[in-house]
Amino acid sequence: MTGRRRPSPRPFPRACAAATAVTACTAALASLLSACGSLPGTPGGSGEKEPLTVMTWAPVDTKATNMPGMPAMAQAYARWVNAQGGIGGHPLKVLTCNDHNDSVAAARCAQRAVEAKAVAVVGSYSQFGRSFISPLERNGIPYIGGYGVSDEEFASPLSYPVNGGQASLLAGNGRQLASVCERVSLVRPDTIQGDQMPALLGAGLSDGSRGAARDVRAPEDGTDYEDAARRALDGAKGAGGCVTATLGERTDTFFDSFRRLQPDGSKVRIASVLGSVGQALVDRTGGRSGPLEGAYLTGWYPVASDARWKPMRKVISDHAFGDNRIDPADPGVQTTWIAYTVLRAVVEQLGEEGVGTITAHTVQQALDRGDRAVDTGGLTPKLRWRSDDMLAVQDFPRIVNGLVTYQAVREGQLVAAKEGFVNVATTLERPRADG
Repeated sequence: MTGRRRPSPRPFPRACAAATAVTACTAALASLLSACGSLPGTPGGSGEKEPLTVMTWAPVDTKATNMPGMPAMAQAYARWVNAQGGIGGHPLKVLTCNDHNDSVAAARCAQRAVEAKAVAVVGSYSQFGRSFISPLERNGIPYIGGYGVSDEEFASPLSYPVNGGQASLLAGNGRQLASVCERVSLVRPDTIQGDQMPALLGAGLSDGSRGAARDVRAPEDGTDYEDAARRALDGAKGAGGCVTATLGERTDTFFDSFRRLQPDGSKVRIASVLGSVGQALVDRTGGRSGPLEGAYLTGWYPVASDARWKPMRKVISDHAFGDNRIDPADPGVQTTWIAYTVLRAVVEQLGEEGVGTITAHTVQQALDRGDRAVDTGGLTPKLRWRSDDMLAVQDFPRIVNGLVTYQAVREGQLVAAKEGFVNVATTLERPRADG
């Protein structure tokens, strides 16, 4: 769990036990609730609708990739929307869970969502789709806007992704690099998810008439990547060569090893995808004088300084209370914001249709019908998940958004390297070699 533990309630005053002290009891109880703060998801008046319970999970405090900003963003979103009266009058109750980058823990998070009768799992991150999707499917709980690191997120009929996952990032990164690189080395984790990366990057490189990348496997939780850096440099072979690394939180460790090996004046360019490299990492490694200056990056959404993120930034400013887990430039935080935007649109639509009790089933039905496309304020194309909206992507049939953005590090800042979105749908749809 990543949420704060609610303070234990103090004993009710003795006055509440007296049948003749109804007024005193009510006043005392109201005073106690006021002192403790409002209880999330607890109806606050006779006219208030039933609360909506949802869950957001992510790995926190592990040796590999961590995404603490995702559950933190979910909690800030709940505070904001509840301050406005909830979603369609329903208070939003957000449960959070730590999947620990572990298959057993991921399954336990899913089971907790089932036991809590969650209407959806929203804006979450887990590599262990096989572990969490089965409990959700058995109980009809939709999975809205997962980060996109497991195959099941793009195969399960209960999954509603808001981006193209790592498939679109890798294909997009390949296309981005094809225009500037004669040779490419890909440094990626030695995991099941990592095994798909060479073919996806290769599809993008092939679109630019480039050959396949050198595949450099590396430990997901390594502390030194000197060997991987040597192999990557050998594959890039100097001028005209590029090294792209997608190791999650360990990407900075890799580039530190890479920097120590790379000779001064080397023409080898570096690259990555958003999520493995972001503004926080650029700042932490020296900004414009650091090793990431000039790097090419591929992301799902507009650059973090784009005005379209202004509503999210205001919610963070007003309702996150300085929570340093939430970085508005982090793709996990951004994905969570978009996923909750989808949830809100669907619940409000159900309210307009006169659906009184919102359940996982009614949310799923509304998503499947797709009567209205969800407008995310230009952060993605308008989203819906009807069969006609699915891209014909090998191994990833639930992808409905094939857009990516090209970014670069210039003067220590992540900026747009190309205006607007780049559509990699045709790249993804084309049959690929296994890499």
